[in-house]
Amino acid sequence: MTGPGEGARQDGGAPDGVLDCRGQRCPLPVIGLARRLPELPVGAVLRVLADDPAAAVDIPAWCRMRGQEFVAAHPEGPGYDVRRAH
Repeated sequence: MTGPGEGARQDGGAPDGVLDCRGQRCPLPVIGLARRLPELPVGAVLRVLADDPAAAVDIPAWCRMRGQEFVAAHPEGPGYDVRRAH
């Protein structure tokens, strides 16, 4: 089992939490991410499952704007890993 800050590495480790936004269109996956991430401890990784093509751009952009760490994209999911930085 991994602790906070140890999940969802680029080597394919498990995330600390999963947010399923499949079937939702922009901006709902980013809104869900913004609501859910504060529920996790600093250092934890949230995997956002989102099949809206805009998520591939929106989620990394949101991370830059909010000072959170975009860890990795998983096209097969499709999923996006975000680490809570603060």
